[in-house]
Amino acid sequence: MAALDLLGRRWTLRVIWELHGNGSPIGFRDLQRRCDDMSSSVLSTRLTELREAGIAASTATAAQPAWHLTALGDDLVTAMGPLLDWSRAWAERG
Repeated sequence: MAALDLLGRRWTLRVIWELHGNGSPIGFRDLQRRCDDMSSSVLSTRLTELREAGIAASTATAAQPAWHLTALGDDLVTAMGPLLDWSRAWAERG
């Protein structure tokens, strides 16, 4: 239930999606733009929650931290694969 609570929070899945889709660490501002310019406070909160859950991590750079999924985060995306397949079929049911 804790995992579903975390994943059900507004913007959490989008942040995970963008971190996964990028394939390499991404800076805060770039991630914010990719998430339709969501508020910086919400993004900061979601990244903190994902870091505390072990799903995302940041690497220090000269300018700012860059965020990426951890191995656990990659496993989560893999586990969500069947849900993605189902959602595509659902969207095409027309």
